[in-house]
Amino acid sequence: MRTIRLGQPWPLGSSATEQGVNFSLVAPMATRIELLIFPAGNAPEPDQVVELDHRHRSGDIWHVEVSGVGIGCCYAYRVFGPLLPGRHGFNPSKLLLDPCARAITGWDVYRRVDAVGAMPNTASCLKGVVTERDRFDFRSAPRPRHSWQRTVIYELHVGGFSRGPGSPVSEAAQGTYLGLIEAIPYLKELGITTVELLPVMAFDPHDAPAGRLNYWGYSPLSWMAPHHAYQQGDDPLQIRHQVRQLVSACHQAGLEVLVDVVYNHTCEGNQAGPTLSWRGIDDRNYYHQNAKGDYLDVSGCGNSIAANRPHSRRLILESMRCWALELGVDGFRFDLGIALSRGDELAPLDHPPLFEEIEADPELADLKLVSEPWDCGGLYRLADFPARRIGAWNGRFRDDVRRFWKGDEKSCWPMGQRLAGSPDLFGGQPALLGRSITFLTAHDGFTLADLVSYSQKHNLANGEDNRDGDNHNNNWNHGAEGPSTDAGVTALRNRQLRNLLCSLLLSPGVPMLLMGDEVRRSQGGNNNAWCQNNVLGWMHWQPDADDQALRLFVQRLIHLRHHLADLLNPEIPHPEAGKALRFDQAGHLMRQWDGVKLAQPDWAAWSHTLAWSLNDREHGPLIWCGMNAYHEDLSFEIPSCSSDWKRVIDTHQPTGEDLPSDGPSISGDSVAMGSRSLVLLVAAPLMEGHQL
Repeated sequence: MRTIRLGQPWPLGSSATEQGVNFSLVAPMATRIELLIFPAGNAPEPDQVVELDHRHRSGDIWHVEVSGVGIGCCYAYRVFGPLLPGRHGFNPSKLLLDPCARAITGWDVYRRVDAVGAMPNTASCLKGVVTERDRFDFRSAPRPRHSWQRTVIYELHVGGFSRGPGSPVSEAAQGTYLGLIEAIPYLKELGITTVELLPVMAFDPHDAPAGRLNYWGYSPLSWMAPHHAYQQGDDPLQIRHQVRQLVSACHQAGLEVLVDVVYNHTCEGNQAGPTLSWRGIDDRNYYHQNAKGDYLDVSGCGNSIAANRPHSRRLILESMRCWALELGVDGFRFDLGIALSRGDELAPLDHPPLFEEIEADPELADLKLVSEPWDCGGLYRLADFPARRIGAWNGRFRDDVRRFWKGDEKSCWPMGQRLAGSPDLFGGQPALLGRSITFLTAHDGFTLADLVSYSQKHNLANGEDNRDGDNHNNNWNHGAEGPSTDAGVTALRNRQLRNLLCSLLLSPGVPMLLMGDEVRRSQGGNNNAWCQNNVLGWMHWQPDADDQALRLFVQRLIHLRHHLADLLNPEIPHPEAGKALRFDQAGHLMRQWDGVKLAQPDWAAWSHTLAWSLNDREHGPLIWCGMNAYHEDLSFEIPSCSSDWKRVIDTHQPTGEDLPSDGPSISGDSVAMGSRSLVLLVAAPLMEGHQL
């Protein structure tokens, strides 16, 4: 026998009580609500409809307690409100997903098209599932809490990392949360400290053109529930446990887990899109709109979340607490995060209320927070990102490092700025620790191997006649388009891969690597593989000898970065070009710029050479790095070292000697550098007892 009680407004969503389940939904403009309880996730009709009227309302929140149901209960809402001619929003013909549901069911019967128009979708709707809301066991698996200075991020796709020919993951677990656990030893051996997961919050895979599926997941359907397709099995009550198992295993292995979150838009699209959840509950509360009710779009996906409004902020904060406190993740990367700083009429805000609330929340204080500093409306705020604790993707680093090694003119000075912590972008001082996330590649764009193998994008497989994807990538095929058997082309490409990776991992900032770049993973020149759930989008698990050699190089390079982390601090002061070397009173290290001649950096537009050293007040040079992006061999003067120099890296050397476990000693006042190569010398005492 089910008994209906008034219930409580908190907590939001569905939560088990001693008597049954409390349901709570924020719907400020609604006039009436129906709670529909289904006997199963795929049931075409509910077995009970609970009417909520004004007695079940506290302020903006509707609530009811139903006894006789519990964990596993499947439910949806029907929301009634003012129907205005020519406006979208309330549509009582549609059953709606609870935005705070921790799990979702009904995928076997779900049809996105049924959520469009005025026809009922009762038989094909998604339902929320009542779950436990336990907190993560941090006692058994505490957060690793790596400092920003020692953090190396690895961006991967949960569904794709454990898949592909030759995958070491058991077949049944491939493409799942539990499958990723089996791949943790690979990540640990590589040396990274932090995994960044592409979206794992529930998304609509059918939000794609006909014949395509959304693979990356930048189409959120829920900000609370984990995505069902990465679950092993089909019990919706197990999915949260599996996410916890993954996070716990990562923590016990010393790996942090960041989640890529899409709070800037939803899968409901523009006015012609489906009514699945937010739109039917209160679209004017959740979405930016103009006076006519048309959606304003700075996401490129048809709608933009109004994160300046209280209930939208509350939902985002509730989502962050769900994933951080209940599922245990260690931080978030905000997709198009600067869009969340926009106010009414999309006006940029210097003090966005969402970011202020995030930074003031003590339960979120120990998280790592990262964001894209741009949106599709043209807003770009890197150094002045309006949140003190949020680091920003440094897109200028990506572009300028690519341009330098590609051999572009006017690239030497920008390259020097990136190597010094981008002071030109951060008010004359290097970016503070954690504020600049440096990267060469990400899911969006070419892989590193394709960056040096293709001069054009090749996106025909996406079905959009190669119109999609960025056309400006600073890429170069080095003499042949795509795979090549030419030994000279292959050797140059392999050298450039090492040059780019060294530039990333020897620079100040927080470096991020893309899944598979360490083994030359290719997408066949596709720079927008958002719909490629196949070998193009999966990890490369059958490396050849050159792939394995690069992986060893990256492994040793990351190990070297960890060893030299204190020297690669972005807050180390450095002089301006052309000024005499002086040591800052706050520290004992100083950066010296060189060219092929000591203390004579060449910043000219036509220059393709650069060198730098870090110098100790008492012991002189500790590190010297030369970069020759010119097409001919050159000789670089090197500073005198109080001890012997060890040649730690020389990308022009044969495989195995380019970054040996114990580099040879170097004497003399110069070093020969092959064309398009990088050399790193380290004072011998710094390398004593250290094997890469």
